[in-house]
Amino acid sequence: MEKLSIFHPSKAFYRFTTLIFISLIAFGSYFAYDSIGAISASLVEALGEGREIVGSFYSAYSIAAMLTLLIGGIMVDRFGVRLSSIIFSTIVLIGVALVAVFYRNTTLIWVGRFILGLGAEPLYVAMNVMIARWFKGKELAFAFSLSLVFMRLGTIFSFNSGEPISTYFNHYQATLIAAVILCAFSLLVNFIYNLLDKRGEKVLQLKSESADEGFSIKHIKEFKASFWYVSLLCVTFYSAIFPFTSLAPDFFVEKWHIVKSVEASGGFLSRIFYNFLHPFDTAGGITAIPMITSMVLSPFVGLLVDKVGKRSTMMIIGSILIIPAHLVMGLTHLYPVIPMMVLGAAFVLIPAAMWPSVPLLVKKNVTGTAFGIMAMVQMIGLTAFPWLNGILRDITKSYKSSMIMFASLGFLGLFFAILLKRSDKKEGGILERPGREASEAGT
Repeated sequence: MEKLSIFHPSKAFYRFTTLIFISLIAFGSYFAYDSIGAISASLVEALGEGREIVGSFYSAYSIAAMLTLLIGGIMVDRFGVRLSSIIFSTIVLIGVALVAVFYRNTTLIWVGRFILGLGAEPLYVAMNVMIARWFKGKELAFAFSLSLVFMRLGTIFSFNSGEPISTYFNHYQATLIAAVILCAFSLLVNFIYNLLDKRGEKVLQLKSESADEGFSIKHIKEFKASFWYVSLLCVTFYSAIFPFTSLAPDFFVEKWHIVKSVEASGGFLSRIFYNFLHPFDTAGGITAIPMITSMVLSPFVGLLVDKVGKRSTMMIIGSILIIPAHLVMGLTHLYPVIPMMVLGAAFVLIPAAMWPSVPLLVKKNVTGTAFGIMAMVQMIGLTAFPWLNGILRDITKSYKSSMIMFASLGFLGLFFAILLKRSDKKEGGILERPGREASEAGT
């Protein structure tokens, strides 16, 4: 009988199968997002532009995301996560294809990155709602952390294969075409998730995920102070990570003379995997260390969060780690592997505690809107800081000022994390409680 089947929607096997497809929805867009950074040195040389141009491509993405995230979150709450996510995935594919086709035109690359941002960030909001829909009250933090593993693989693959792909095919356009192929794959995966979710909804007799459960923009006024502190921490944290990694390969080449890729014999795939197996020897590989650390450790930290809670405490510890990591790289000549590992520890602790906190702090019918607001605030920083990073590098001819800027963001994030813990204590200490207990006490 279906009720006894391991693949019945009520079973954990079905939930986690669904989670795998949810996570792969973002694989292509994560690769595409950092494909520009992975080939930044080659791109700057080919386009004949300053390093500011790479930062502007990241900013184009962030400007678009900032403009559309709230709308995307409301779309998810009003029209359902299935339809909304397919629309977002299609927009991602269009943007990435535009970049690949017009790879010599700076303006059209910028436009393509803008379109990518219109689709990708609302897509991540939809994915967060998918996870909350299937895992709230169960293995919520573990599910969020496991999804990060799959998404980080896109980033790791981008930084470790971007230059080798370009080298093998003798042109950086090859990396951009690879991004198109992977985004098409992610769109296909999204259709499969839709089928799984629709079946689960029918078998379990759930309320339609596209039903309007009384959402109103007025509900935003009811969000707790803790939600806003989480959002502010989100912007400072990601502004200290992603704008740095966008130009980190160039930074490592310039300051430590680290090679872009390791020379290897054999076919294309053997060269790619050779670079994966020698991550400490290449600029892209070292840049990917926080993502690798996150990929390996996030599920274990997610399990820990579900078991013991302590979300705001973990966010405080993660914020502290950001500060010395950036200062050491900016002010000393210590080989960057160790500081990047420290940054990786922060990259594990904060996301594993931060994203699962949102469904605990807001009502179910405005989860998409809450994630949209949080991501929109985050994009304010991701719009400004890649551009500032490039400007500072071109003006000062070094990355010292940029690294001090990123360390300062760590200090600011620590301030918001402390305020979060104080606010959560006043609101009942939900974020410090174990998973199931926190879900039962949450909004």
